[in-house]
Amino acid sequence: MKALKRDLQSMIKNLKQLTEKAEKMAKQLEASGEVKAPKRRPAKPVRVTAKQKKSPATATDKVFKTIKRQKSGIDTATLKKKTNLDTKTIRNVIFRLKKQGKVQTKARGIYQAV
Repeated sequence: MKALKRDLQSMIKNLKQLTEKAEKMAKQLEASGEVKAPKRRPAKPVRVTAKQKKSPATATDKVFKTIKRQKSGIDTATLKKKTNLDTKTIRNVIFRLKKQGKVQTKARGIYQAV
């Protein structure tokens, strides 16, 4: 606690010294009569950014949207036709979605959104 008090007192002392120096400098400037307003810089032009394109839908997005549309469930063959994805890709995506809890197996080879 004493150390904190000592630090605060030294900071106050330093601030007083800085204030005195600033006042002296202001007086010198007023006495010389050369007080000039700071020069203004022209404003930077505003950049207009182009609209960012949406990234193409991922395989996971495609499969999940297709499964969500089918209330009664959908099999892998139908998924393959509707998404134009490889069978292995579809299986990997379904595994990932099941792991995330977004899809459940209704029957063998038939998947339904949760």
